Amino acid sequence: MNNSNYPFYSYSRYLKEKYGTSAYRVAVDAGFSCPNRNSDRTGGCTYCDELGSMAVYHRGQEADLAHDGNPPLTGQTGALELYSPYISPDMEGRKKRIKDQVQNSIKFIERRYGSEYLLLYFQAFTNTFAPVHELREIYDYSLSLAPFKELIVSTRPDCISRANIKLLSSYRQRGLDVWVELGLQSSNNNTLNRINRGHSRDDFVKAYNRLKESGIKTTVHLIFGLPGEGYDEIMDSVVFTAKMKPEGIKIHNLHIPIGTELFSEYMMGEITVPSGMRHLEYTIEAIERMPRSTVIHRLTCDTPSHRLGAPRTFFRKGSFYSLLTKEMELRGSRQGRLFNSD
Repeated sequence: MNNSNYPFYSYSRYLKEKYGTSAYRVAVDAGFSCPNRNSDRTGGCTYCDELGSMAVYHRGQEADLAHDGNPPLTGQTGALELYSPYISPDMEGRKKRIKDQVQNSIKFIERRYGSEYLLLYFQAFTNTFAPVHELREIYDYSLSLAPFKELIVSTRPDCISRANIKLLSSYRQRGLDVWVELGLQSSNNNTLNRINRGHSRDDFVKAYNRLKESGIKTTVHLIFGLPGEGYDEIMDSVVFTAKMKPEGIKIHNLHIPIGTELFSEYMMGEITVPSGMRHLEYTIEAIERMPRSTVIHRLTCDTPSHRLGAPRTFFRKGSFYSLLTKEMELRGSRQGRLFNSD
């Protein structure tokens, strides 16, 4: 890996170095739920809406609304499906929906980018929250639908068991690159309780170490601007994560979807959301503290505009990346400049 000419090691650069060309994720909602939610799909993290982290293009009738400029549909969400359209009570129904998603995504990728490498990405909700035999059936079926090069699974620290890891490791033996995206969000237990994460910092450490021991690559998720957190708390989480030397990191600016508990708090004036420029400063300092080998997968969040309560004014993703790169170059800032492994 040689990223000395760039201020940070971006995911797109990593993929081009690895495959010699572009590679694209095929995001799948496989109908999983989350152990932190109630049986009626309420509850969960205070910032998470009813569709979790489902990709925009899988949001059914909402997809046409999900672009910049659409106002939040406050008071109008009853007209929309507030649940995953891919959940089915039976395995055959789930497989059919998975196949539809994969085929539609590949058609889009081929139409827009041409034939490229494909990476299977289980994105929405907790994708290890099921018995191992069920996980194996879903993973195997999904991987059979296209010549995928990678298996990427998004999950929670409290849903990483030794049995899960054994299953995921078996795909490495088949020649696939396997990544687990592990949500931490904050290393502060008070914050984790405040946002109802349902796991502790120690839970994260245990899960992370198990994955590391197995050789599975791990991408850690952090959110900047959570309630009660300022610069010091955010940098504590960054340093905590950096010392673990993860293969990847995803940084999200705090987004508050309508209909969430956090949105109610925001509307009552109990919390604020960092501005774009403040997030830029947090991000630069975070990148400087990350090991140079850690791949920067994401730097902003992208909740669909019509579901987003706050912030309503923020940089577009491409503009943020451009400004960040320019600002880091002007400052002589580089990933790893302030990394301390001690």
